[in-house]
Amino acid sequence: MTELRRVTRTIRAHKQSEGGGFIVRRPFPSANLVQLDPFLLLDEMGPADYGPGEAVGAPDHPHRGFETVTYLLEGEMEHEDSAGHRGKLGPGDVQWMTAGRGVVHSEEPSKRMMKDGGRMHGFQIWVNLPARDKMIEPRYQEFPSSKLPVAKTEDGLARVRVIAGEALGVSAIIQTRTPIMLHDWTLDAGASALVAIPENFDAYVYVFDGDALVSGKDTLDGELAVLGPGDSVRLETKSGARLLLLGGVPLREPVARYGPFVMNTENEIRQAVLDYRTGRLAPEIQR
Repeated sequence: MTELRRVTRTIRAHKQSEGGGFIVRRPFPSANLVQLDPFLLLDEMGPADYGPGEAVGAPDHPHRGFETVTYLLEGEMEHEDSAGHRGKLGPGDVQWMTAGRGVVHSEEPSKRMMKDGGRMHGFQIWVNLPARDKMIEPRYQEFPSSKLPVAKTEDGLARVRVIAGEALGVSAIIQTRTPIMLHDWTLDAGASALVAIPENFDAYVYVFDGDALVSGKDTLDGELAVLGPGDSVRLETKSGARLLLLGGVPLREPVARYGPFVMNTENEIRQAVLDYRTGRLAPEIQR
């Protein structure tokens, strides 16, 4: 028997500047909400329209102890890191980077975006790593939009791109260190989709365009709905909506964080800072 997950609270995203000056909408972390285990951060980048020479990104910066997920909806980004990996992300592309013991990387607008300008819109999500994986070797999974699995309801009014986990009988190709679901849902007017969620997951819905009904609860553009216990959620809309469905098995481990470092103890944070300052965090480019 289906048990719908009800919305226990909604969180309004706030705006702030990140990286080289791009504006994000961030439902968490905030002063009142540090994290939503196993997720550490959700940033909606833009949408922002840039003229020639105006686009901004995030110059070289370090990470240790967690994963970053970059998912573009519009625009182009070029990235490069201390492990020798480089590439370009376009609309619908995703990069799942497991920082592990440490990387230094940059994410900047493409040369074309810098020359001609254009619209930039996308997401960066931070996923915590369990203590056993904090110091593993960095790993990169990067897939173009054409490779990401998609599915739709029988009437075609609800469509989903499956970045992680499963939806409507379709499984993601990205491998995660712990069980995670990350879906991009597009709901046309009148759409209704019943989505299964494992009972041991904590789950959240972030609406980033239009208005949605999340298990019957009105959830507006820029709001994140925290879901309670159950095995499914119903996603509906009267006029159209776009949203992310996130979920995962909570780690329930101590979290110590300092900017781009997320570990389990303050001593581990101090060591990460020392390693970065002395060139041991990512020695490939810090020598």
